[in-house]
Amino acid sequence: MVRLFRRRQKQAPTEVTAEVTAEHPPAETDANAAPLVAGEPNAPQTLTVGSGDSAPPAPLAIMQAPSPEAEAEELAAVMEASTRRTRGGVFGRLGGVFRRGGVDDDFWEDLEEILIGADVGVRTSATLIERVRDRARDEGARDPESVREVMRAEMVALLEAPRERGLLWSPAAAEDPPAPQVILVVGVNGAGKTTSIAKLAHAYRQDGRSVILGAGDTFRAAAIEQLQTWGERVGAPVIAHQAGADPGAVAYDTLGAAAARGVDIAIIDTAGRLQTKKNLMAELGKVRRVIEGRVPGAPHEVLLVLDATTGGNGLSQARVFGEATEVTGICLAKLDGTSKGGVVFAVANELGLPVRFVGTGEQPGDLAPFNARAFVDALFADA
Repeated sequence: MVRLFRRRQKQAPTEVTAEVTAEHPPAETDANAAPLVAGEPNAPQTLTVGSGDSAPPAPLAIMQAPSPEAEAEELAAVMEASTRRTRGGVFGRLGGVFRRGGVDDDFWEDLEEILIGADVGVRTSATLIERVRDRARDEGARDPESVREVMRAEMVALLEAPRERGLLWSPAAAEDPPAPQVILVVGVNGAGKTTSIAKLAHAYRQDGRSVILGAGDTFRAAAIEQLQTWGERVGAPVIAHQAGADPGAVAYDTLGAAAARGVDIAIIDTAGRLQTKKNLMAELGKVRRVIEGRVPGAPHEVLLVLDATTGGNGLSQARVFGEATEVTGICLAKLDGTSKGGVVFAVANELGLPVRFVGTGEQPGDLAPFNARAFVDALFADA
C-alpha cells in the first residue's frame, strides 16, 4: 500500500530547466462535437518547464511524526483547528441537544434538523438518524450522553464505508508501483483545485518523490500562470502549452516528460468550466482517454476537489464529474473556512467516494490526510 505521508529515505531528484518540442497524440474526431481548440491542432508547440531545482520546503510536522501515536495526535490537532468554524456554526448546536434531560421525538427531530442545516443533506441525515436510533435501541442507550456516543460511532462508520476504488492508496496497491503514477485532478473553477494540486505536489516532494505537473486547464484565464507560480514555489516542474491549447496534448506531453525523466508522480490539472456542461464533460473524457493510451492503467487516481463552503452543491458536482472521469476520491478544500462541512457525509453515503485529503489553510503544507475518526472527534469536541 502506498502511504503518501510516510517518510522516504531517497532524495527527491533535482529537475533541470528545459525547452521541449511537444508531441501530440492522434486527434480524436467526433462528428457531433464542436472543436474546442482553434488553429492548427497538430502544429508544434513549446512546453514551459518550471525549474524545479529549489530545495523542498520545510518538512510538514505531520509527515515527520516519530511514531504512529505522535502522528495521530498531530492529525487530531490539525482536524480540531480546521473544524473550529464548523463547531462554532451549525454543528455547534449538537451540544445543546445532548445536554437535554431525555430522549424523545423532539430530541430526534432536532438532531436531524441540525444535520440538514450543516449540509449533510436530507437523505443522508435521515439515514444517519435511523441508524443511530436503531443502534441506540439495540444497545439500550436511553440517555442523551449514550446516544451521543452512538451517533459519533455511526458518523465514523458512515465516512469509513466507501470502498477504496483508486490504486495509489488502496490496500491492494503495490508498495512501489511502476512510475509514473498518474493523478488526474478535476473540479469546478474556484473550488481550490490549483492550490490543492500544489499542496499535493508539496506533500509528495516531502515524501521523497519527484513530481511533475501538467497545466491542463488551458481555458481559464491565468490558470496556466497560476500553476507555474505554484510549481516554482513547491519545486515541481510544470508542462504547459499556450492558453486555449488542447488539454489532451498537454496531458500527453506531461506523461512523455515524466517517462523520459523517470519522474515518480504526474499530477494533471483539468478545466473546470467550458461553455456548456456537455462540452466540459466531453473534454474531460477525452483527456482521460489520452492518459489511458499513453500510460496503461492510468490514471491511477482521479481526485475531485470540492469546496467545503459550497455545501449541498458539492454533491451534484461530485455526481457530474464522476460520470465523466470515474472519480476515485475527494479532496475537501477550504475546510477551515466553513461553518458547516457536512457535505463530506453526503458524498460518502450517496456516492460511495472516500475523502482522501482536507485543505486546512492557504500554505503549501496545509493539506492533511483525511481520518474519519479524527474528523468526527473534532466535530464533537464541544458537543
